[in-house]
Amino acid sequence: MDFSKLVREPIFFERNRVYRIYKGGMPYKKLFNDGYDDGSDNMFPEEWVASKVKAINPKYFGERDGVSKVKGTNVFFDDLLKDYPSELLGHRKYDCLVKFLDSAVRLPFQVHPTKDFSRQHFNSEYGKTEAWLVVATRPGAKLYFGFKDKITKEQLSELEERSETEKDIMGNLLAGVEANVGDIWLIKAGLIHAIGAGCTIIEVQEPTDFTIQPERWCNDYHISYEEEYIGLDKETALNAINYDIYGDAAKAYAKVTPTVAIDTPTYKKEVMISYEDTPCFAENRHTIMNGGSFTMDFAPSVYICLEGNAVVTGEGYRREIKTGDYFYLPYAAEGKFTVSTETKAVIIDCLPSKQD
Repeated sequence: MDFSKLVREPIFFERNRVYRIYKGGMPYKKLFNDGYDDGSDNMFPEEWVASKVKAINPKYFGERDGVSKVKGTNVFFDDLLKDYPSELLGHRKYDCLVKFLDSAVRLPFQVHPTKDFSRQHFNSEYGKTEAWLVVATRPGAKLYFGFKDKITKEQLSELEERSETEKDIMGNLLAGVEANVGDIWLIKAGLIHAIGAGCTIIEVQEPTDFTIQPERWCNDYHISYEEEYIGLDKETALNAINYDIYGDAAKAYAKVTPTVAIDTPTYKKEVMISYEDTPCFAENRHTIMNGGSFTMDFAPSVYICLEGNAVVTGEGYRREIKTGDYFYLPYAAEGKFTVSTETKAVIIDCLPSKQD
């Protein structure tokens, strides 16, 4: 394979399912429609998109679980980034992680660390602020943001102990909202949250897998102390939670309303997550129809075809894409490729942190 050419064009990847402690993934058969899925829920409910991040799991199934492989090769994406930094990154960073996530059960309620917490305890410059775009739901699907009522760390610690024998006690602590397709939520580091049963989301986040989950059970899976606190002692781990945001204020804190940047009969661009919302990443939605098109004008970035069919074109390049396809746009490809359709397509783009 000619990698000198590949790193200057949109880069596609092998399917990249990641093991988690919960079941999900049933909607992927329809969403990706590539013969990989059988329409059942299983223990690989996440598809990590153009990922350079290794998953943190209780067990592993490959050399670098979570890291994407370039389509048609055995080349890991993190290696490609190291070998071709000028073409893939230029003077910029690619410091976000994008994933599809589908859960058949309520996930343990959890919190992700801030950058400061990560520097102190994980020797990392990244926390895990994340954003959710709801792309499909099953009946009764809910999302949870913040505690229902004010709670102290000491009270939470006691309830975590009780959850060993009272499996559902923790779920009653959180404030839930109905999950609707198209909803956008921003979960800043420190906000306690959970994904309910029956939610399929596209998640954009900082490039880590740091998850603190002070709950002993995920459905019928018993969560170990190590999995709950990812190597930290309980007292330290529970300090990652912001106890001052709860009730309706927590839901308002997380809710995001997109803004329309461009609106023509053949092309609409909506800003879903802006750098004013968070400096950690940005996310846009492009709707094209009836001959509409747009130029991919920032890289590095990730593009996902969420709906419909389209064509990616550049000088000497043409590739058809359909619902579920995704790719990484290298720095060297910035402004040189266009997405168009004669019918209708919805394309999501995910950008890294605000660049200096």
